Amino acid sequence: MSAWPVVKLSDVATLSSGGTPSKSKAAFWDGDIPWVSPKDMKFNHITDAEDKISSVAISESAARIVGSNSVLAVVRSGILAHTFPVATVAREVSFNQDIKAITPKNGSLLPAFLFWMLKGQEAQILRIGVKKGATVHSLSNGFLEALLFPLPPIAEQRRIVRWLDRAAEIRRRADAARAKARAIIPALFLETFGDPSTNPKGWPITTLGDVIIRITGGKNIEAGNGTSKYRIMKVSAVTSGIFKSDESKPAPDDHVPAPDHYVRVGDFLFSRANTSELVGAVAIVHESRDGLLLPDKIWRIEWDRARIDQRYAYSLLRTSEIRRVFALIGSGTSDSMKNISQAKLVRVAVPLPPLALQSTFAEQVQRLEALARHLDAAAAKAEAIAAGLSAEVFGPPATGASREATPALG
Repeated sequence: MSAWPVVKLSDVATLSSGGTPSKSKAAFWDGDIPWVSPKDMKFNHITDAEDKISSVAISESAARIVGSNSVLAVVRSGILAHTFPVATVAREVSFNQDIKAITPKNGSLLPAFLFWMLKGQEAQILRIGVKKGATVHSLSNGFLEALLFPLPPIAEQRRIVRWLDRAAEIRRRADAARAKARAIIPALFLETFGDPSTNPKGWPITTLGDVIIRITGGKNIEAGNGTSKYRIMKVSAVTSGIFKSDESKPAPDDHVPAPDHYVRVGDFLFSRANTSELVGAVAIVHESRDGLLLPDKIWRIEWDRARIDQRYAYSLLRTSEIRRVFALIGSGTSDSMKNISQAKLVRVAVPLPPLALQSTFAEQVQRLEALARHLDAAAAKAEAIAAGLSAEVFGPPATGASREATPALG
């Protein structure tokens, strides 16, 4: 096998900073050159930007242009607290001072390989390269220039890129199919039952309290140091509508949970406290982890199964009308955490179709959810393959070390 030399990024690429043309000169902003800022760096490949500048701005300001052989990286933004955005570009673009363009030189580095290298070293870059401010974080001066990474021959770079691109495409298709499968459920609900705000099918109206048997909340406790076998669920575990068991914090070392505070498969969870947009978020636990506990801000709701199917309840509580009601009944100002009391929750009026119709809807939902979970698994597998390959290829080498070509690629 041939050895891969470890190189410094500035030895194989040119790093350049961007700039912002004067906002007071209209001619600078009357053009068709994409001017990329961190808000545009949401995708792996940049084809356009929200703002455009002119060629006059390029010639008469600090702004500059790079071509499609460059990779853009955010070097100053609050997002660096948790993410290092990088992207390839499809065309000539300009960019602001919060971004650096990295352009390979000497023909030894493919832009696509550079992109995947930076993605593969994201954790290391965030851990040791970011200077944290009160609200805005930035990469330390010279950090990217001094970044070390293994540089395979061009042919090997192409093979690595091909594998990582393939894994990313599998993930993209799985994500799109999963989103489409889950998007069918709200439409199916409205088609079957009508909009709860108008109740066009004339279903009987009841209150949530009439169909809830029990509401159980957890305990408000501080996080521990990580040695406890118990973990406390975070509010973020339910905000997306899909239960995320890894969104949790360690319980205190000496905490002994009450028996009814354990999160169980099949639990219907309700976020009683959050912002006005997120308060009242719900999720059903399809799988959990041992020792996961309810927090005080999330309730377990147990429904009267003789009158209401919890999958109907889940879709009902996620409709725009019921979400609007939850935002209205939550206490607190618009700029703070909203809190829904049990007394207000049980008084919320909702339509109650026949249980048989609810059950038919629930069966359809179950099939769609099973498909979505299968796609989740496919996406997770593709991501694991990509992460494993990235770790093998781009794991942080010691200074002056070399990396042998991996035989796993073909």
